[in-house]
Amino acid sequence: MNKLNLKKIILKNEGFSLIELMVVLVILSLIIIGLVTIFSGGVRSWISGQSQLQAQREARQAMDRMVREIREGESIASGSDQTNVTVNYLASFVKGPVTFRLLGNTINREGNPLIDNVQSFKVTYPDDSKVHILLEIDVDDDENPDITLNSDVNLRNYGL
Repeated sequence: MNKLNLKKIILKNEGFSLIELMVVLVILSLIIIGLVTIFSGGVRSWISGQSQLQAQREARQAMDRMVREIREGESIASGSDQTNVTVNYLASFVKGPVTFRLLGNTINREGNPLIDNVQSFKVTYPDDSKVHILLEIDVDDDENPDITLNSDVNLRNYGL
């Protein structure tokens, strides 16, 4: 190889042009934007799932508490709109009546909030010694219930 050919090869390898660098920058930007979009969608989905899970856990705990207290009752009474229930206990339990009432979108137990975001709360009586509870929770405020819980409760102390 002579000096002239070597000089031409060296002059040809001057580096990248501005256009080549801009093309690479645009390609890398598109790849990064795609990755960020996928990652942020995954994070939003995880957060939504966690809030749904927490709402289900709170709804189940509220329903379990209502069922437990209603089951111990001697008699029950509810309002005409079926959104509240008062449980009366045997005198030997030494506690007064307990009322679960839907106010707005919150179920209160004796004035203390038990669960929020309630879309529907109904108490019906299939027979004298049984209570049916329907509880619907709307987590994402789209007017559709996300969590629906049903429970039938037999009164243990009915007729004593």
